[in-house]
Amino acid sequence: MSKKQPLFVTHEDRRRLGTMLDVLYTHGEERLSYLHPLEMAIEEAHPIEPCELPPDVVTMDSTVELLDLDTGETEVFILVYPERADAALNRISVLAPLGTAILGCRVGDTVTVKVPAGRRRIRVENIHDEPVSIGSR
Repeated sequence: MSKKQPLFVTHEDRRRLGTMLDVLYTHGEERLSYLHPLEMAIEEAHPIEPCELPPDVVTMDSTVELLDLDTGETEVFILVYPERADAALNRISVLAPLGTAILGCRVGDTVTVKVPAGRRRIRVENIHDEPVSIGSR
């Protein structure tokens, strides 16, 4: 997975995601390798206050429109914590490869992500609802 711009996350998202990872590691999660990309993203992220967050940044609970650059398909997802993930409601977990890849991206960013079906090149097209920055302004 690759991102061009610096990754931004709120202090609260960084704290909560870090705690979630600590719990998974503490409870002997067997497939730790799938957690590594999220852990790296959190470590490399620039934590900021919600009021400083640009409106075009994907945060937890953002409704995001994504374009698959290889197929031309557009999909809309809500990025959520694992306990709220539900494919039928287009809620994608931050632990899913695609969820991890888009966290902190900005509109216009392109990521390449490995998914069970292979590699996908995805561009963030739009954020329809950015709850953190909207709620804090």
